[in-house]
Order: sequence, then C-alpha cells, then structure tokens
Amino acid sequence: MAKHSHRFVENYDGLVGFGLDRQTDEDTLVYYLQKFSDDTLMEQLIKRLSDDELDDLFSLLTRLLKKHLTDSEYHTLFLKDNHS
Repeated sequence: MAKHSHRFVENYDGLVGFGLDRQTDEDTLVYYLQKFSDDTLMEQLIKRLSDDELDDLFSLLTRLLKKHLTDSEYHTLFLKDNHS
C-alpha cells in the first residue's frame, strides 16, 4: 500500500484562486502543492530550476515543517516512519 496520497486534488471541485477568503486560500494552496508535486511535472520542472531556486524551495519547506510540526509529527506525517 502506498504511503503517500494526493486525493484532495482529485476530488476538489471548488474555486482555485487566492485572496478571496482563508478557506479558499487553504484549498488553493493544497491543490497547487499536490499538482506541483506530480511525478510527471517534477521530472520536467526539477531540471529547469536553478541552484538558488532549489535551495530557496528546500529552505522554505524545511522552515515550515520545523516551525509547525513537532518532531513526532514530522516523522509520522512527513517521513511516514514509526519514529517515537
């Protein structure tokens, strides 16, 4: 069984836009991130990102994970391991 899922983008039929209200912003961000992480898109895009863009994206994601997840949540939700 796969450890990762991207069901939201497959089922979402709401507005995709930013700045209208908090719920739409949250839904749009989840939608964009799930589409962004698509394997086929990443195969093409990752090769085109500069070293600085790679560093910026990795740094942003790492900073957000560290700020908003406990160590246990990081291991369970992000790494998908059984770390205690």
